[in-house]
Amino acid sequence: MSALHPSIVALVSLAANIASNHPKQGLCQVERLKQYGVTGEQIDLVVEIARHLRDEAAQVLDARFDEALAQALTPSPQDRLAAISISAAPAGTCCTPTPSGQACC
Repeated sequence: MSALHPSIVALVSLAANIASNHPKQGLCQVERLKQYGVTGEQIDLVVEIARHLRDEAAQVLDARFDEALAQALTPSPQDRLAAISISAAPAGTCCTPTPSGQACC
């Protein structure tokens, strides 16, 4: 197995640090990359790709969480019926509770 060139290792390390939200952000790799002759434009491209992957992963995780949360918070049929009967307050009532039963005044 042939070893990777140190510049490739440094680029991978930089991208992994950014994509994983590592506290050091891979900044220690930038100086090495410059020493290996990697241009600023190439470093910028790697940073852009890593950020895109990080952001995309966060969006997917957020969407999955939102779906699970919506399912967890969906009221049962009995809860929906109770909410309907609570919201049908007699005329002249100035303050009715929210569907979950919280006072609004």
